Amino acid sequence: MTDLLKAKLSRRAVLQTAAVGAIGIDPALRAVVYAAGSDAPEKTEVKIGFIPLTDCASVVMASVLGIDQKYGVKIIPSKEASWAGVRDKLVNGELDFAHVLYGLVYGVHLGIGGPKKDMAVLATLNNNGQAITLSKKLADKGAVDGAGLAKLMASEKREYTFAQTFPTGTHAMWLYYWMAAHGINPLQDAKAITVPPPQMVANMRVGNMDGFCVGEPWNHRAIIDGIGVTAATTQDIWKDHPEKVLGTTGDFVKKYPNTARAVTAAILEAGKWIDASLSNKNKMAETIADKSYVNTSVDAINQRILGRYQNGLGKTWDDPNYMKFYNDGAVNFPYLSDGMWFLTQHKRWGLLKDHPDYLTVAKQINQIEIYKQAATATKTPLPKSDMRSSKLIDGVVWDGKDPKKYADGFKVKA
Repeated sequence: MTDLLKAKLSRRAVLQTAAVGAIGIDPALRAVVYAAGSDAPEKTEVKIGFIPLTDCASVVMASVLGIDQKYGVKIIPSKEASWAGVRDKLVNGELDFAHVLYGLVYGVHLGIGGPKKDMAVLATLNNNGQAITLSKKLADKGAVDGAGLAKLMASEKREYTFAQTFPTGTHAMWLYYWMAAHGINPLQDAKAITVPPPQMVANMRVGNMDGFCVGEPWNHRAIIDGIGVTAATTQDIWKDHPEKVLGTTGDFVKKYPNTARAVTAAILEAGKWIDASLSNKNKMAETIADKSYVNTSVDAINQRILGRYQNGLGKTWDDPNYMKFYNDGAVNFPYLSDGMWFLTQHKRWGLLKDHPDYLTVAKQINQIEIYKQAATATKTPLPKSDMRSSKLIDGVVWDGKDPKKYADGFKVKA
């Protein structure tokens, strides 16, 4: 056995021991007890795709810590190159589940942004923790925030290019919403391109874009590398917004409901573990920084997951609304209104030609019953309602009650 392999194995043993301490009972023992019932997972080994981003952490840690064993499943995390790749592998069954963009799942279900396939959201993996980065060149000309960008674009006319990570995804919607809130039409006043998250920094370095919206650690990485500044965080746009989800196909849920519940429970518990302490967050940062996962330095990850922010221009702040994976269960419930919000923005930006039946689509996709069973298994608190209300950066309240009116009510749209 090589020294490197020994080191990796002993590291896994240490982390699993830590998990057992957190859980209280040996995971292998729990798995035997759990699998003895009629609700045993139908499929015991599952492949879960992820993109190298900080918010893949609960999927990775459920596997690394052995929390998956407690629920009678073995999670095999599978590193993917792009969201389009994740989409294709989910649709064709190469992946059982994925750490995936909320809006991507909804887009596939409706046949926009790729092939049409019935999809399922089992849980929200995280709130907050994405950002909009503008190039150092723009910042040097005064574009350090939304107002500064609008002013520069009005005075210095040229083609401005901004990158998001997938046409129907979360980052596209945050970028467009933020620009529109500052009077910029993202589709008419600028050029929008799609770039996979790990390639954002390299593309900005060679001047391929003026700004981008992506998940961490790539915004902080741009600051470390001296090529970009943080103009806004996504929690500035919508406090405690939904972000990545545990996604799969509708067919998988129908065929393997117990597996879906077991995996959801394992990932809920991993999220709970991450959010439980400072040392757990640091352990998580050390683990996912590894080449097999995010492949970056620990310092690119560990500051912002603790809410320690800097904008790359000397401003620093402590943000209470940093990336959260559990937050006493408030993060993970698959609110119908969260899914519907993405549909309103797809309609706003012309991705959907007509209004869908917003509530019906959300009920088809968001697997609330399976989530509730997983929440019960993990003692995760449940909200009083399947809908929630939020006020976004432009002062407009979203509560899911009249999605057509909401979608049509924006001044800046496609």
